[in-house]
Parts: sequence; structure tokens; C-alpha cells
Amino acid sequence: GDLYVQVQVKQHAIFEREGNNLYCEVPINFTMAALGGEIEVPTLDGRVSLKVPGETQTGKLFRMRGKGVKSVRGGAQGDLLCRVVVETP
Repeated sequence: GDLYVQVQVKQHAIFEREGNNLYCEVPINFTMAALGGEIEVPTLDGRVSLKVPGETQTGKLFRMRGKGVKSVRGGAQGDLLCRVVVETP
């Protein structure tokens, strides 16, 4: 007979997956949003630096090419898209 396998992927605590791309939210303080600077963001391979320009607003997406999920079929690796959330005092 036939064998059917059903795979269910659990939600990750940090990342959401869409295809080979990963999405995450990164909180920054008001000063960083206004003046800019560097923050560390999580990836599947550890933390990396992300430069945040001055005048960044909540909802701004930063794309980190090649930091997403590797395709199981040998295609290109996805991207990590970090959505900034400005924390107000």
C-alpha cells in the first residue's frame, strides 16, 4: 500500500518562516531610532551586526541576504528580514 507522511512545523520563538525567508522583530530604543547606530540581531548561525540609520521608524524592514533558510532542493538560500519596533519611554 501507500505510505503517507504528514510533517507539522512548530512555531519558532524568534523567527517566522515564509518560503526560504525568515522574519523577525527587533526592538530598538528611541535614541537609536533617532540617531542611528548598530545592533546585534539573531540569525540561524548566531548573532550579526545590523546598521540602523538615523530617523528609522517602527515597521522599517531590513533585509539580510543569505541569512534565511537553505533550500532542501539545492536552490538559493533565503533572506532574513528584520522588522524594527521602536520602544517609546
